[in-house]
Amino acid sequence: MTTRVRFAPSPTGYLHIGGVRTALFNWLWARKTRGVFVLRIEDTDQERSTQDSVRVILESLKWLGLTWDEGPEVGGSSGPYGQMERLSIYARYADRLIHEGKAYRCYCTKEELEAQRAALKARDPKATFKYPGTCRDRRPEPELPFVVRFRSPGSGSVTYVDKVFGEVTTPNAAQQDFVLLRSDGVPLYNFGAVVDDIAMDITLVARGRDHMVNTPPQILLYEALGRRPPEFAHLPMMLAPNGEKLSKRHGAVSVEQYRDQGYAPAAVLNYLARFGWSHGDQEVFSVDELVAAFDWEHCNRGDGKFDAKKFLAINHEHLKSERLMATGEYVARTIPFLASRGLSAMDPAKVEPAIPMIRERASTFVDAADRLDFVFRDPPAIDPAAAAKFLVAENAPRLVELAAVLEKVTPWTTLGIEAAVEAWLARVGLPIKEVAQPARVALTGRTASPGLFDVIAVLGRAQAIARLRAAASAT
Repeated sequence: MTTRVRFAPSPTGYLHIGGVRTALFNWLWARKTRGVFVLRIEDTDQERSTQDSVRVILESLKWLGLTWDEGPEVGGSSGPYGQMERLSIYARYADRLIHEGKAYRCYCTKEELEAQRAALKARDPKATFKYPGTCRDRRPEPELPFVVRFRSPGSGSVTYVDKVFGEVTTPNAAQQDFVLLRSDGVPLYNFGAVVDDIAMDITLVARGRDHMVNTPPQILLYEALGRRPPEFAHLPMMLAPNGEKLSKRHGAVSVEQYRDQGYAPAAVLNYLARFGWSHGDQEVFSVDELVAAFDWEHCNRGDGKFDAKKFLAINHEHLKSERLMATGEYVARTIPFLASRGLSAMDPAKVEPAIPMIRERASTFVDAADRLDFVFRDPPAIDPAAAAKFLVAENAPRLVELAAVLEKVTPWTTLGIEAAVEAWLARVGLPIKEVAQPARVALTGRTASPGLFDVIAVLGRAQAIARLRAAASAT
């Protein structure tokens, strides 16, 4: 049997990284088993769902590389892939359940139900209201508005084997006659999800642990519809450092924020994969390695706390490793961040030689662009405090002499430059520290930069000499 999994977000805002973790685990399993990854948009929250949110979801998944095999923009045999386009399908399934006596029309008004809740609370403030089955045997009244309710069994239990949590049993007495369709024909979550998963032949439903409460009623629906339930895998929750549900108030939580902060897509996937799953002591993975190693047996049951420092450290590992990111990709991902600093129309061929001198230290592409700014901004932005300390009259002759030394360097390589400069310093009896900081500020505008000889080599002979002389004349 072909593995078919799905990611079914609600388009009510940004794509939360907790949702991405769910998408990732489904995607990894589909790729590992050579199965099918379906993207479905659950847009039944008509007040909050927007097309802009759909766009954000699609763009975020594309940026991450989580391509889908069926769904929006791709199509497939089980479409349409937006729930509001599938209302006639839900109506057919609901009518079938009503005809078979497994569901019924409920004519109770909102006011009647509120009165019943209030009466229960007055009798027992701690009691949880369950629909009492008022309309279970009520005769049809076609002229009245109604919702469709499932006729839940009052005895027995639902048992399933979760691929993460093991065997789970829930007594049916814990259920009530839950609503399948609202009066406007829009399905509630459990019914819409089950109908769609049946129609799309989903073989495994992997989602957050907070959905475990939905699994028993969904299994009851599968059984009522004469279908074998799919397998289930519920994932531990992603919590904030203080143990609360992770949200915006705890910092960046959307895919777009991490993209804009200069994180690498593969690093985001790496961190999220390790959040709730382990593979020995290995922390850093390429995407291909994740696909090869992923399994359900090593998923954790315990919820975890989001660690921004560890996330950044994983990103740094990806950025500095040529094994995990080819230089060409590094260049391509850095150029937009250079452009955001006003350094537009960058030639990749000119950016690439500068990457090695900053790659070991840059933790994000924003950081990389900042460290490269002086290379492509001419003249460089000079830090006033650095200039006041180092670009002073007494250092001007040394900058001029250094420029003269660079005019004669052959070959123009980091080692060649270093050898020529050290020979000059030895001849004039100067320690490197007397020249290095003034030269660094003249060349980069900063007191902290990559190695001085690397900087000179990357700038090139003409630009390095021009900057040294300009700084000397300005003192």
